[in-house]
Amino acid sequence: MKISYKHLSQRILSSPDIDELSERLFHLGHEHEINDQIFDLEITPNRGDCLSVDGLLRDLGLFYDYQENNKIFEKKIDPFEFEFINNVPNQCKKISFLKIVIDEIPDSYKDFMKSYYDDMPNKKNNFFTDVSNYISYETGQPTHCYDSNKLGNYLLLDNVCDGGNFATLLDKDINLIGDDLVFKNKENNIVNLAGVVGGQNTACNIDTKSVIVECAHFNPESIIGKSIKYDISSDAAHKFERNTDSERHEYILRRFLKIIEDHSTIKEAKILNMSFEDTNPIKIPFDCNKLNKILGTNISDKECKNYLTRLGFEIDSNNIEVPSYRNDIKSINDISEEIARSIGYDNINPKTLLVAKERMKDTNNENRLKQLLIDNGFFEVINNPFTHELNENSIKVDNSLDSNKRFLRTSLKNSLTNNLLYNERRQHDSIKLFEISNIYTNALEEEKRLIGIIASGRVDKNYRDFSKKISNNYVKEILESAKINFKKDFIEIPRTSIDSKLKNHISYIEFEIKPELEINYDAQIKDSYEFKKYVPISEFPSSSRDLSFAVKNPSDLIILEDFLLNLDYESLKNIYIFDYYINHKNQEIKIGFRFTFQSSIETIKDTEINNLMDNIVNQCLKIESVSIPGLEE
Repeated sequence: MKISYKHLSQRILSSPDIDELSERLFHLGHEHEINDQIFDLEITPNRGDCLSVDGLLRDLGLFYDYQENNKIFEKKIDPFEFEFINNVPNQCKKISFLKIVIDEIPDSYKDFMKSYYDDMPNKKNNFFTDVSNYISYETGQPTHCYDSNKLGNYLLLDNVCDGGNFATLLDKDINLIGDDLVFKNKENNIVNLAGVVGGQNTACNIDTKSVIVECAHFNPESIIGKSIKYDISSDAAHKFERNTDSERHEYILRRFLKIIEDHSTIKEAKILNMSFEDTNPIKIPFDCNKLNKILGTNISDKECKNYLTRLGFEIDSNNIEVPSYRNDIKSINDISEEIARSIGYDNINPKTLLVAKERMKDTNNENRLKQLLIDNGFFEVINNPFTHELNENSIKVDNSLDSNKRFLRTSLKNSLTNNLLYNERRQHDSIKLFEISNIYTNALEEEKRLIGIIASGRVDKNYRDFSKKISNNYVKEILESAKINFKKDFIEIPRTSIDSKLKNHISYIEFEIKPELEINYDAQIKDSYEFKKYVPISEFPSSSRDLSFAVKNPSDLIILEDFLLNLDYESLKNIYIFDYYINHKNQEIKIGFRFTFQSSIETIKDTEINNLMDNIVNQCLKIESVSIPGLEE
């Protein structure tokens, strides 16, 4: 989100310079960059209230006094007899409509509007749309303007499934697929993809003098993902997805009307406010002692109240009343975060964390299980706990960051199966993975700590295990070696169910790590591990070559192994011994090496691999008793 430094500072009474204002924004947790006197801010998804000049000023009120109210239209507004039907009140609990008729389109804009279009990277469209865009920038509330002569006196809000072609006002036609929230006119034609973009058939133009302004509050879940789905850049959707202030519509429309009045003569102004749900302010018991306990601080009641009051909260002796624009505040823990932001996280002294001995025992137990698997060639993975999969025990997440993953997973199986397929598609032939994570379901009063183990392909990449395939018994023997007493069967994952053409068996088991789960494994638990830099997996195919050597002198075998296992070519990703045999009759050792080549920037060419292999062969044959059977001289 981009906000001009000038537009912020001119409303702050002390007029701080840009560096001071930048420092204050960072203190409040608003990450940003500065380009040409413009703050380019990364506002967290739960702080939709900060997506405007007004919103940032409210947060900056912790440090500064500022001009709170812009001028609004103070005169009486007549009621608007407009027929609006809301078939989805759960998705739009409040909506207002304002009809405006003016006598002339202004030739130029007042200073505040001119400054917005001069200083910000926004293009002018037409008078009413320009005012609507400015209002969104100033207040954070999107509005939409219909040409009233094109719309008529009727509007319907509903969900449609596969709504067909829709011509947007952005000169882009989209095909509405799936459930979408839309506005329709009297002829049942879609005129607006709600909260995202309006339609061409009711759009304003440079000659429009009569409009109907829509100001709505949508359930964020009804809007999330729609702009991405249809590849539409929409400032309105960005704000609706993060929630807006449902109690501010009267102010928004009066502010809109005042800007119109500043530029033209208003011939007609009528308003309709509709509410489909009673809302009461959230009140949280005020308890400074509890806040201090949560944060590990020792601030007074007076300090605590001062911080909250400056951030817009109202406080009486017993309760904190949450402002209607702070949709992210639900509990005392949220209030504690506000206090922490006010103090500054860097100014809160760290304290030693006291951990119960029983919990430490559980952790050591878990570490033993991890180390057992790691020592047997398994790799730990960490997956996203959110999923698109819904079952009877799933917990749905409100305001999820990804609209396609709205549920907490109830099992680790699908995540690990995806990990397996990802590795198989990159030609890995020995895959051994595990994950440990908490699981939350409707059926549980507390979280459950699970481990999922998945394996397929070769047992290992060495001459003893090269020809052996992973089975349920292989995994079971590893667990039983630590005398782990669990009563769980392996879960069958048929290849046909995961779109895989491989034939290798997939072993999968999942069980709960309970405090009473005993793990008898004596491997030393490491307190720290050597740091390893992440290397991205190449998307390009790999290619393997095998070389089999005959070695007469055992001492030459050591030289051969040392040379080959320490080769350092950029494209040589892996090398291991896959075959080893002592031929007593011929008094020689047979040993086979597999070389795997891969490029991170392109598909590696056979000519490049052949050149490297020729060089490897020539170097190996310089070792006195080493030969390659079947190699032509």
